Amino acid sequence: MTMLNYLPQCGSTNDEVVNFLRPGSAEIAGLCTFFQNNGRGQYGNRWEGAAGKNIALSLAVPASSVKLSDSLFNYYTALNIRRFTANLTRNEVKIKWPNDLIISHKKVCGILIEKKKVNNRMYYIVGIGLNVLQEDFGDLPRAGSLLTQTGTLFNLTDVAESMYTFLLGRFSETAGPEGILQDYNSCLYKRNEVAVFRKDNIRQNGMISTADEDGNLWIELEHEGLQKFYHKEIEMLY
Repeated sequence: MTMLNYLPQCGSTNDEVVNFLRPGSAEIAGLCTFFQNNGRGQYGNRWEGAAGKNIALSLAVPASSVKLSDSLFNYYTALNIRRFTANLTRNEVKIKWPNDLIISHKKVCGILIEKKKVNNRMYYIVGIGLNVLQEDFGDLPRAGSLLTQTGTLFNLTDVAESMYTFLLGRFSETAGPEGILQDYNSCLYKRNEVAVFRKDNIRQNGMISTADEDGNLWIELEHEGLQKFYHKEIEMLY
């Protein structure tokens, strides 16, 4: 098993993890820090956590070992981090499309997957930002942590090492597409519930129907009927 590398702080683990890849090796590399000061979220958003309170962990997974489309690998990744978090906290954990993790209506984890060519080999760079001990999120009312949502004080190193070991086993031989889409839809936050969405700066009620294998989300909107959306084309207000 490859060792999880640590930095006392860094700008972005997704940027730095490639420095821990061994030339010519097809092994997965992992990097963790408890102080990331220039992290990236989905769609170019900035992600920054309080120092010493949260986990930023990235894995560089050889694309040659992944027998899934990019969309299904995204779902597969979210499902596995959801499973780890649910087992750890013994709480219900939902996936807010496309890949945020929700406990009791608060986002506790964000995932960013990028593809990069390093040393003539393609990799999926899987970046995970897990809020663990932070309690004050300022002007981010939708954010929470494992502490705020469960009342439990977790050890950062123990959680990071356990998560890395769990994911290493899941990514070393990724599953086939069978069942991934079904499992993902079964875990979708607010699926088959009335929710408020914002599209083109207009709010309307809607109900999530399903996520498809191409990464689209199908929503039954009260004024427009069943529509499909790709990333950032619609926002759920929760």
